[in-house]
Amino acid sequence: MSHLRTQYNNEIVVGLMDRFGYKNVMEVPKLIKIVLNMGLGEAIQNIKILDSAVQELSLIAGQKPVVTRARKSIAAFKLRAGMPIGCMVTLRGVRMYDFLTRLVNVGLPRVRDFRGVSSKGFDGRGSYSLGIKEHIIFPEIDYDKMDKIKGLSVTIVTSARSDEEGKALLQLMGMPFRN
Repeated sequence: MSHLRTQYNNEIVVGLMDRFGYKNVMEVPKLIKIVLNMGLGEAIQNIKILDSAVQELSLIAGQKPVVTRARKSIAAFKLRAGMPIGCMVTLRGVRMYDFLTRLVNVGLPRVRDFRGVSSKGFDGRGSYSLGIKEHIIFPEIDYDKMDKIKGLSVTIVTSARSDEEGKALLQLMGMPFRN
């Protein structure tokens, strides 16, 4: 079992029960999944960018991503329905906790001029979305072998009912929010 999962079971659950007055352990918010998404509009012209993105996202996540395809044709962007335009991966269980640990302790501190993540990324139901402009903040990526710096979005889905509960859960898990 991952260190963060053990910490959640032993300390975070107790802290959240005291703070929000939950009567049952099953009411306490928990992580459901983490979705990593890399949208690549340039993949329309150069398909090799998509191959490198799939390889790099698999290094970051620890599992193979799915190639996402366009649903609609958009003439202004020279896009046809069914063309590959990105990749995504959904993490659950041990890989989810391992990724969150690496994101909080290794990835985010490597961002230039980092002062914490914004607390405005909540969706109203306790889930948090975060955009990363450079995927090279993860140590798994070999800086010499990559062709282009890509961005990715990270969505952390929790079972919290409100943004306040979701923020409290992520703060106790170590997410550095801006004041």
